[in-house]
Amino acid sequence: MNKQEVELLSNEIEMLMGERAHLLGVVGAAAMLVANANAAELPPETAEAAELLSRLVNELPEETLKDALDAVGTLVSSNS
Repeated sequence: MNKQEVELLSNEIEMLMGERAHLLGVVGAAAMLVANANAAELPPETAEAAELLSRLVNELPEETLKDALDAVGTLVSSNS
């Protein structure tokens, strides 16, 4: 691999890591929303969406969910 290819791969990895960090924040916020939502108080369509979101969040690997919740905790702390 030449120097230019290495630099391109390095830039791509950096971009993907930034996207991962952003997605972890989104997932963490979604997990917090689902955890604090009361399905009985939601309109039926919203409750269905919350149930789907809950199922998808619960299917995440434990380490990924932990990283997501940690990311949100950091965001919440920095906004306080």
